[in-house]
Amino acid sequence: MILLVTGGSGFIGSNFIRIALNKKIKIINLDKLTYATKNNRESFKKNKNYKFFKINILNKKKVKNIFTKYKPNGIIHFAAESHVDRSIKSPEIFFKTNTIGTLRLLDLTREYLEKNRNKKFRFIHVSTDEVYGSLKIKDKGFTEKNKFFPNSPYAASKASSDHIVRSYFKTFEVPAIITNCSNNYGKNQFPEKLIPLIILNALNKKILPVYGNGRQIRDWLYVDDHCNAIIKIFFNGKIGDTYNIGGNNEIKNIDLVKKICVYLDKHFKKKKEDSFLNLIKFVKDRPGHDQRYSINSKKLEKELKWKPSYNFDRGLKLTIDWYLKKFS
Repeated sequence: MILLVTGGSGFIGSNFIRIALNKKIKIINLDKLTYATKNNRESFKKNKNYKFFKINILNKKKVKNIFTKYKPNGIIHFAAESHVDRSIKSPEIFFKTNTIGTLRLLDLTREYLEKNRNKKFRFIHVSTDEVYGSLKIKDKGFTEKNKFFPNSPYAASKASSDHIVRSYFKTFEVPAIITNCSNNYGKNQFPEKLIPLIILNALNKKILPVYGNGRQIRDWLYVDDHCNAIIKIFFNGKIGDTYNIGGNNEIKNIDLVKKICVYLDKHFKKKKEDSFLNLIKFVKDRPGHDQRYSINSKKLEKELKWKPSYNFDRGLKLTIDWYLKKFS
C-alpha cells in the first residue's frame, strides 16, 4: 500500500504520516514547505517506507512524474493554506492553493486512473467545518446535509474545493471522499493557532490575545483522532460520500484560554497575583468571525464505528505537556 500525501509536512499531515507509517503504510509526501512546516518531519524522515519531495501541488508536471514513478494506491489531500487571519489579508493565495491546487490534483488523478485501473483507489479530500458557516447557540451541530455558507476567504476556498471534488466524482467517476473536521489540536502545531499561541505566549510572559468578547465556541478534535478517522474512511468509507469528523468538545474561546492558564499556574505553582490569567487581553475581533462551530459525527460513528479516543482534558494535557517539555 502506497499513499500519496499532499501537505504531509503540515500539522495534521505530519501527524497522519506518523500514524500511517506505524501501520506499515508506505508514504510519498509532497509539500512545498511553507512557514508552518518547520521540523514536523523529524520523527519519521529516515523511515524506509517514507519519501519526501518538495513540490507545490500547482506544479502539474512534477506531480504527474510522482504518479508515474510511484503508482500510488490512493491520495490523502491535506495541502492547503489554512489560517483564517492570513486569508483575510491575502485571499488570492488561498484560492490558488486550496481551489486551483485541488482541481489540478483531481485532473492528474483522473488521467492516472484512466491508465491504471484500481478499484481500491481512493482520493480523500480533507476539508473543514468552516464551509458550513456559523451556528447560533441553540442550533444543532452541522451534519453532512447542511448547506454551505462560508464566511471567510479561507472557508470559501475550501467550500469551492469541496464542490470541485464532488463534481469530479459525479462527472468523471474519480473515487473521492470528502471529510469535514472541527478544530484540530495537538503537539507540534504552528503557534498562530489558538492553543499553541496561548501556551507559548504564556511561557514567554506575553499578552494572551482573545478576539472580541471571547465567547466564540469551537469544537476541538485531537489530531490523532482525526488521523485515525481518515485512515478508517480511506479503507471503509463510501466513495462519493462526505463524513464529518468532530471531537465532541465544545468550549468558548475565553474558557479555553483560562483553562490553559489554570493548568500552567498549577504546573509552575503560581500565586494568584502572578497568575497567567493576568496576561489575558481582549483585542479587536476578527472581521466576519463565526460565532459557533459544532460538528455532528453520528454518521461516521454509526457507519464506520469510529469514535474519538481522547476527551478534551486528556488531549489538552498531552498538548500542553509537550510544549512545556520542548519550550520551557
